[in-house]
Amino acid sequence: MITYKDAGVDIYKEDKIIKALVSQIKFKRTDDIKPAEELAGHYAGAIEFGNYYLVLCTDGVGSKMIVAEMADKFDTVPIDMIAMNVNDAICIGAEPVALVDYMAVEDITEDMAKQIGKGLNEGLKESNINIIGGETASLPDMVKGVDIAGTVLAIAEKGKLILGKDIKKGDVIVGLSSAGIHSNGLSLARKVLFDIAGLGINDKLSYGKTVAEELLTPTRIYVKPVMEMINSEVFVKGLAHITGGGFRKIIRLNKNIVYLIDNLPEPLPIFKEIQNIGNVKDEEMFKTFNMGIGFCVVVDEKDAEEIIKISEKYNISASIIGKIEDEVEVNGKVVKNTVVVDYNGKKMIME
Repeated sequence: MITYKDAGVDIYKEDKIIKALVSQIKFKRTDDIKPAEELAGHYAGAIEFGNYYLVLCTDGVGSKMIVAEMADKFDTVPIDMIAMNVNDAICIGAEPVALVDYMAVEDITEDMAKQIGKGLNEGLKESNINIIGGETASLPDMVKGVDIAGTVLAIAEKGKLILGKDIKKGDVIVGLSSAGIHSNGLSLARKVLFDIAGLGINDKLSYGKTVAEELLTPTRIYVKPVMEMINSEVFVKGLAHITGGGFRKIIRLNKNIVYLIDNLPEPLPIFKEIQNIGNVKDEEMFKTFNMGIGFCVVVDEKDAEEIIKISEKYNISASIIGKIEDEVEVNGKVVKNTVVVDYNGKKMIME
């Protein structure tokens, strides 16, 4: 029975590392350009800038780059990099506008560069943003292969941030479907598919797709539908990007309630494949992968249908996957201030 930690990623250790890092950062400017304190611990950070917030997000592709190198296919991973950034920015209601990228390479060919450029262009188009600069560093003594990261700038008017403070009991969680594994949990996926199953990058999975086709399907970009939701007549109360740590991260929106996720669609085939081959527990799967839901929108129940309609307008299936409660009973114990996934009749606390 394998876990994410067995594959080399300890999400609880990462939480401690981040706390240790942040505990040492005490400096703040004393002028009017200051951080938005209410965003601490949320999906994105921001500084005040006149009547606006300037929002910044930074992220990379992670070990999905290893899969790209195995397949010698680099035209989708830049989409992942952009998606991981813009999907976080929109979680506070900010509109992404620009990207700077960073590419660290051991060695790179013109063909690889063209593939990466093609992927960047597609991600920019899907996000409706400009690339305004970047950096390429040749680091043969430090980097094996290629790594891509980026930072996205987004903007939001003051008074229009979506922080989750209005979420209350009775609200519903609308889940927007993912395109697949996206860019999280690849260490566990690779451990299961390559090490345990012994599959090659071009071998077929039980449902017909090759490993490369499945693992290199890019992260879905939710900017256009979510910005339309925000600008509609619907009162959007909370937005969550389901990434590393699975459904645990929804608690960032509002820590004083229970997010009960009890109406999930059938997990995508890739997740069933990983779970069956690796004998991975349900709880571990939901703490590691998106399980078919890449983004969540919290609204009043009466507004859910409009959110679903907007999502499906962009060919992204959506449905009500859960609701907000004050408390939930799990294994005879009443729990509060957490995320609970009810799957196959079993309630699991996502902590």
